[in-house]
Amino acid sequence: MDTKSEGDGQYLKGRIVKPTITNERGNNSKHFRKLNKSEEKSSSDSNDDDYVPYIPLKERRKQQLLKTGRLGALLLEEDRARSTTDPDDEEDEDQYGRKSNVSLLDQHNELKKKAEARKESALEKQLKEEEKILESVAEKKALMGVAELAKGVQYDDPIKTGWKPPHYILALSEDCHERVRRKNRILVEGENPPPPIKTFKEMKFPRPILNGLKRKGINKPTPIQMQGLPSVLLGRDMIGIAFTGSGKTLVFVLPIIMFCLEQEKKLPFIQNEGPYGLIICPSRELAKQTFEIISYYCQCLENDGMPRLRICLCIGGTSVRDQLEVVRRGIHIMVATPGRLMDMLDKKMVNLDICRYLCLDEADRMIDMGFEEDVRTIFSYFKGQRQTLLFSATMPKKIQNFARSALVKPVTVNVGRAGAASLDVIQEVEYVKQEAKIVHLLDTLQKTAPPVLIFAEKKQDVDAIHEYLLLKGVEAVAIHGGKDQEERSRSVEAFRKGQKDVLVGTDVASKGLDFENIQHVINYDMPEDIENYVHRIGRTGRSGKTGIATTFLNKACDESVLLDLKHLLIEAKQKVPQFLATLQSENEKYLDLGDERGCSYCGGLGHRITDCPKLEAMQNKQASNIGRRDYLANNSADW
Repeated sequence: MDTKSEGDGQYLKGRIVKPTITNERGNNSKHFRKLNKSEEKSSSDSNDDDYVPYIPLKERRKQQLLKTGRLGALLLEEDRARSTTDPDDEEDEDQYGRKSNVSLLDQHNELKKKAEARKESALEKQLKEEEKILESVAEKKALMGVAELAKGVQYDDPIKTGWKPPHYILALSEDCHERVRRKNRILVEGENPPPPIKTFKEMKFPRPILNGLKRKGINKPTPIQMQGLPSVLLGRDMIGIAFTGSGKTLVFVLPIIMFCLEQEKKLPFIQNEGPYGLIICPSRELAKQTFEIISYYCQCLENDGMPRLRICLCIGGTSVRDQLEVVRRGIHIMVATPGRLMDMLDKKMVNLDICRYLCLDEADRMIDMGFEEDVRTIFSYFKGQRQTLLFSATMPKKIQNFARSALVKPVTVNVGRAGAASLDVIQEVEYVKQEAKIVHLLDTLQKTAPPVLIFAEKKQDVDAIHEYLLLKGVEAVAIHGGKDQEERSRSVEAFRKGQKDVLVGTDVASKGLDFENIQHVINYDMPEDIENYVHRIGRTGRSGKTGIATTFLNKACDESVLLDLKHLLIEAKQKVPQFLATLQSENEKYLDLGDERGCSYCGGLGHRITDCPKLEAMQNKQASNIGRRDYLANNSADW
């Protein structure tokens, strides 16, 4: 065999002799030269100094991961990453999900775009958060009687009545009915709503009722009456929402009179029978006013030779014995406040066995005042299906959704936004320091001629204002919850008849009371609830007339209520004073989201349900009551 030149390896008996070469620095290095196929084969058969081939870094990492057991997890992550990428990008990615031909900056930008695409908008987040809050505070117990809930009783169809709209109105197309609704700004929700009717004569009321309406100066129906009266006369359950002073009372008073008249003609009521219709009001004054309205129209019928209808007024602060005497003779209609009615039902002085008509006037106010459990208990005394009606000027979505559990295929009639102020009221807001209020009150009274209503939050403020006005020679009377019923009735009656110029009161005088020719309402204090403000100023600007409402504000007022007032003024196109205009809500951009404006819990326009002070106060009250009940329960157990 030829010997190669020095420095080259030699072939000896199938072995490779690898010479050692020393470089300039004295380091030893191995020198590999390319082998042919026969040499590779011979080298593989060798037992010592075997040739170790080069293994790429990627393969060595893979083997290392395989040993530690992490390869399976990485492969799973790799499959997931590949499934989320576009098919066109897969060929550009290596097995670890990185793109080999795209710069890191471009990859970062692409990932950022994908994250933004998946990210929810702030609007969607806000709406989802509000839905969760509304769901958490929603009443889980239905507004139904205990027996109905226990037996699973459900009514699928409304009560049938003998009334039908005139044929020529039924023959009109749905487009004609919609034009009438749009013209009068009537919003209707519900299954098969009845057509609106534009005259009382077409509603088939008897002549004595029509004459009684004319004597009161009522010649044509208001928008709520156009749609509401046909709905009630057909026997439909109904939620009625309209501005204060829009004539909601007649929507439930006239049908109940007609139903009771029909029952009396068929089979006269005997002793201890009745009532057939029940109207529940949150305050004694409102119940008394409703009782007087019903009595007026019943007297109109009786004067024309029709059967006499007996009505009973059941309110606190009056003699139970007198009320019981009326009930024992048999009654057709009962007007009551929740407390006195509960007492009489509990003592079996009255029953609701044949009652088929129930109306809750100012329904949301009643629930807010804590009568919710009483109303649910009253429902338990009914023995069969009844027609249920709920009316108010302010009824937030929370109350509407809760009330629907008690209604059968209800018709919701809405004239204007629920909780909106009447457009016939000129709202003026003045900044007055607390100590200057009582003096400034006299100047404010000079704006208009009497009669004037003054509202204050506290009973002691009502008494102080009343005394001050008397000292200044103003003919004034006062009303609040601390006075006995006889004195309250006397004050309201004197003011209604024009014997007194000014009525000073708390919010007991703000709900539903109707005084003729009230030109001016003064809010000595801004109420803690914007709904109370709407009810207060609604005592003027009634039945199409214009009125003025003046409100005193200062730094003592809660900012959340001022924000609600600011947006209420903007909605009603009223002048917003500078100190109110500068107020800004943290979530100003979220105040109008989609179809839902403002707070879905209390109806305030200056905040959302996420910042609702009324909801927070309610939750704090519930928490404190729970703790107190537990404490009392523990103590009673010890006793």
